[in-house]
Amino acid sequence: MRKRFQNRVAESRIMLPAVSIYGLGVWLVCGLIGQQWWIQFACFVLSASLMAVINNQNVLIRIYSRSVSAAFIILSCAACFLFSSINGSIVQLCLVASMLTIYQTYQDYQAVGLDFYTFLILSLGSLFDVRILWFVPVYWLFMAFFVYSMSLRTFFASLFGLILPYWCVSAWLLWKEEGDFSYFVDHFIPLWHFQFPVDYTSTHPIHIAILVFLVILTLTGVIHFIRTSYNDKIRIRQIYYSFMFINFVTLVFMILQPQTEDIMLRTMIITTSPLIGHFVSLTHTRITNIAFFVILAVSLVLTILSIWVSSSIF
Repeated sequence: MRKRFQNRVAESRIMLPAVSIYGLGVWLVCGLIGQQWWIQFACFVLSASLMAVINNQNVLIRIYSRSVSAAFIILSCAACFLFSSINGSIVQLCLVASMLTIYQTYQDYQAVGLDFYTFLILSLGSLFDVRILWFVPVYWLFMAFFVYSMSLRTFFASLFGLILPYWCVSAWLLWKEEGDFSYFVDHFIPLWHFQFPVDYTSTHPIHIAILVFLVILTLTGVIHFIRTSYNDKIRIRQIYYSFMFINFVTLVFMILQPQTEDIMLRTMIITTSPLIGHFVSLTHTRITNIAFFVILAVSLVLTILSIWVSSSIF
């Protein structure tokens, strides 16, 4: 089968280092040094590294390719207006880390430890943005229907993982604040604070453009994967179906409550990256080769526009 430019790039061993340098350049231009975004950058690097680990451990792409983590870096740079948020960066890292652990529980109804750690990580992330708890029922659903690890024991393990960080915070409040638990009242308000009627006027056009681009990439990856999924093992299919499921739920959250765009765009970037990485690595036609160039060009244009509207140097 003829290898086109997209395939040579996807299978190249220098692709990820080159994309990493590109990502570092975008961070520097956006204000990594001037704004002292070291914590955010560290979370970004760790998230990209864990995306590579998820790809390697689960063999998401059946050939040698680092396109999943490369796609994550490129899409994150296209939404570089998200770089400044420490809380958002930590939440994104927690989401990636929780996916790393939960996919290791495939068909293991006794994976009490891994499920405990998965929900412990989610709960730790919720200390920085409580809205990550909206994904807890989503994780329970794909434990039951995608990775087949839901049992009574793993369910209670997940509950203990969710409770532990708040149990520790309660002990700290009891000691430091002398039993004043008003922190919890303020902390959990965003969970049920919904905006009705929905207001899109405050959403910046570049944010809408990024969302539309992610939706198009997702649809491209979904159509490609469904058409060719028979080439992948059942386990890999289930993992990709879970990416699709989380992506759909995230899009619904984003449409219904656009003020949650920070965490929702980050989640969509995580789940879109494997889908588009699979598409780029395992297609070989002239049309998909053209699509590859279009994706790169649009990503670059969106990155430049995002830098323009968010960087302090302009």
